[in-house]
Amino acid sequence: MKLSKERLQETRWSEFPAEWEGVLSFSGREHGNMSLSYGETDNSLKNRENYLRGLGIDYVDLVCVKQIHGNSVACVDIKDKGRGALSAQGAMPGIDGLIAAERNLPLAIFTADCLSVFLYDPRNRVIGLIHAGWRSTKGKISANVIKVMREKYRSKPADLHVRFGPAIRQCCYEVGREFVDFFPGSVVERGGKFYFDLTGVNKRQFLDSGVKETNIYDSLVCTSCRNDEFFSYRREGRSCGRMMSIAMLI
Repeated sequence: MKLSKERLQETRWSEFPAEWEGVLSFSGREHGNMSLSYGETDNSLKNRENYLRGLGIDYVDLVCVKQIHGNSVACVDIKDKGRGALSAQGAMPGIDGLIAAERNLPLAIFTADCLSVFLYDPRNRVIGLIHAGWRSTKGKISANVIKVMREKYRSKPADLHVRFGPAIRQCCYEVGREFVDFFPGSVVERGGKFYFDLTGVNKRQFLDSGVKETNIYDSLVCTSCRNDEFFSYRREGRSCGRMMSIAMLI
């Protein structure tokens, strides 16, 4: 498994199945903005090239999506290689999750507080990568990606391994009172303000779908608390750059 060394310990991804052969990684602020649409984009392609070179990936091969905070996921194959790699206009529209069983096909999503989720089915050699903000979570994107993996690749939820990347955590994720109704039991009140557990809701969706709790691992990284290391939309506003999460079978 190829992972940037500085990320390996904090993500506990060394516990991925021994037979796993692939790349799982997420960038940080030190790697620069990875988005072609948000933040300062002048150097984004060069940032992608430099970061992915260290993972053994050619940046022109990326499969990217135009994320809309929905719950739609797409199954991709070799014909999709390079979509959105060089321009935002080329990305797959209206998609917030990708699934692939093809080797050497790098999947990418982009976040700055939203949750990146990595999935792996070791029995059928299938990977998934999703972008889960609160709207996608309300639409149960985590449950939907498992549904698609079951129908398309015959994946069994009990076989799946799930990893959560960096995201804003309940310590910092202030929301409106309506979230109490949107996500019962996942919002706490402190000092008259409400705070949402984005990661916790997605974990519950996976558990309810049949994923084993022992197969779910969390990076435990709060992008807001660690804004010096990660981009955070809540901290920085519309000018915020984006991190890139990558998943690829080899």
